[in-house]
Amino acid sequence: MTFHLQHNQETLLANLLAGKLPRNLAWDEAVELIKRLGEVRAHNHNEVEFVVGSQRALFKRPHTHSLEVDEVSRLRRFLHEAGIEAPWKPELDGRMIVVVDHHLARIYDDLDGSRPEREGALKPYDPHGFHRHLIHRKETHYEGQRAPEEDSFYEEIAGDLKSAREIILIGHGTGKSSALDFLAEYLKTHHSTIYSQVIATEVTDLSALTEPQIEAIARRHL
Repeated sequence: MTFHLQHNQETLLANLLAGKLPRNLAWDEAVELIKRLGEVRAHNHNEVEFVVGSQRALFKRPHTHSLEVDEVSRLRRFLHEAGIEAPWKPELDGRMIVVVDHHLARIYDDLDGSRPEREGALKPYDPHGFHRHLIHRKETHYEGQRAPEEDSFYEEIAGDLKSAREIILIGHGTGKSSALDFLAEYLKTHHSTIYSQVIATEVTDLSALTEPQIEAIARRHL
């Protein structure tokens, strides 16, 4: 299928389908993109129906001007199911390191002091050669018990790993008690291309893990 997209819409579509999950995606931008790909039909006061090819889905108008992360993730799945292809694949970055438990995922870009900063990126003080890219956190409390697995949590992580050339996963525990194992299995099952970029996994005590230690783990797998 051929669509007439503006450059900013092509960029948005490429990131939605093959790049990092867009943050702060404006509702109006999402609506305009779907209008270019298919139809947007009024459903009721709070919802509209997105129609692309044979796929249909209801999306709620957000309370703010931007879509929530789980709705952006759902929009990505909707477009994949509609058979839409990315106009191009975003260039692969270098190495990404994921430190994950059942409540929190920290994702780092390993800049190694040699790669230029991304245009417009904010670079914090970073003595260890890492740039903290993103933190995913479950906004729930389980009083020390293991959180139930939520696909949306791991889907968000997967979305931000799409552009990685190499991936290192760090976590603690094994088997059903391990978010690391759950993430690895989720990637293997649902995102085999991303899983193929995983070059190492490390099991360690996250409660005492420092950024220099994360850097040391990454360097071990050069």
